[in-house]
Amino acid sequence: MLYWLVDFSDQIGALNVFRYITFRTGGAIFTALVFVLLFGPGIIDTLRVKQGKGQPIRDDGPKSHLSKVGTPTMGGLIILSSVTVASLLWADLSNAYVWIVLAVMLSYGAIGFYDDLLKVTKRTSAGFGGRIRLALEIGVAAVAGYFLMRLGPEGLADVLTVPFFKNVIIPLGFAFVLMAAFVIVGAGNAVNLTDGLDGLAIVPVMIAAATFGLIAYLIGNVKFAGYLQIHYVAGTGELAVICGALIGAGLGFLWFNAPPAMIFMGDTGSLALGGALGAIAVATKHEIVLAIVGGLFVLETASVIIQVASFKLTGKRVFRMAPLHHHYEQKGWKESTVVVRFWIISVILALIGLASLKLR
Repeated sequence: MLYWLVDFSDQIGALNVFRYITFRTGGAIFTALVFVLLFGPGIIDTLRVKQGKGQPIRDDGPKSHLSKVGTPTMGGLIILSSVTVASLLWADLSNAYVWIVLAVMLSYGAIGFYDDLLKVTKRTSAGFGGRIRLALEIGVAAVAGYFLMRLGPEGLADVLTVPFFKNVIIPLGFAFVLMAAFVIVGAGNAVNLTDGLDGLAIVPVMIAAATFGLIAYLIGNVKFAGYLQIHYVAGTGELAVICGALIGAGLGFLWFNAPPAMIFMGDTGSLALGGALGAIAVATKHEIVLAIVGGLFVLETASVIIQVASFKLTGKRVFRMAPLHHHYEQKGWKESTVVVRFWIISVILALIGLASLKLR
C-alpha cells in the first residue's frame, strides 16, 4: 500500500525511498514485530480464556511435556495477522506473486485453524480426517502452482531448476503443477511435524525466510541475477517483503513461545508458514534449494516416514520416538538442548543453500 507513495515522489523526493525493496522489507520486519508485541498479549489472553484447558498433550509423548498442560494453542493467528498486515502495508499490491503467496498462507492457516479447533473442542490430539485435510491442502497448492506456472518467464515457467549447475533444467510441462503442489504440501506438513518443542519450529522458519528473502531479491533483480548467473524471474523480488514480514512476526512470536511457552503456534501457524515458504520456493524456481535450507524439516518428516514404514514392515522402531526431536528427548537430551542444536543445524543448512547461488 505504501508503495503507491512512489507516485508522488516527483513532488516529494523523500517518497522515492518507497521504491526500494530493501527499505520496504525492513519496514515489513519492523511492522510485523511491533504488531505481535502490541497485540500478542491480548490475543493470548483471549485464547487462554476461550480454550480453557489449552492444547491437548499426547499421552504417549515425553513425560516432561505433561507440565505444558493448559498452554493455549492457535498462536499462528498472531503470526498470520501480523504478516498479512505488514505485507499489505509494505508490498507492491499490483504484484501477483504477493497475492498468490498470501493466499496459500491464509488458506493453509484456515485449514490448520479448523484442525486446532477440533483438537481443543473435542479434547483430542487427532484433529480432523487426514484424507480430507490432505485433499484440501493439495487443492490449494495445485491452484497456486497453476498460477505460478502461468506467471513464470518464458522458458522457465514449467521447469525444475537444479542448484549448483548453471544450465541444468528439467522440463516438466503441466506436471509442473503436480511438482509445485508436492513442494507446497510437503513444506507445510514438514514444518507442522517439526513444531513439537518450545521455539523449535519458529527459528528455522525465520532462518529459511531470511534465506529466501535474499534469494527472491537476487532472483528478481536482473543485474544481480546476471552477475550470479542464476535464472532471472521478474517480479519475485517483491516476495522479499513477505519474507521480511515472516521474520518480524517470528521474532515477536518467539518472545511468547520461548521456553516455557506462553502459547503454541498450532497447526494454524506451522501449516501456513510451511505453505508460504513452499510457495515462495516455487515462485523463485528454487524448489530443491528449499529442501536444503529447510533440511531440518526434511529430517523431521523423514524420521516419521521411516518410523512408520519400519514398524509396519518389521514390527520394530528405528527411533525411540518420532518425530526426530522426540527421539533425542527420549535419549535424555534436555528440551532446550534439542532446540538450540536444531537451530544450529538450520543455520548450517541455510548457508549451504545460499552457497548454491554462487557455486555453479
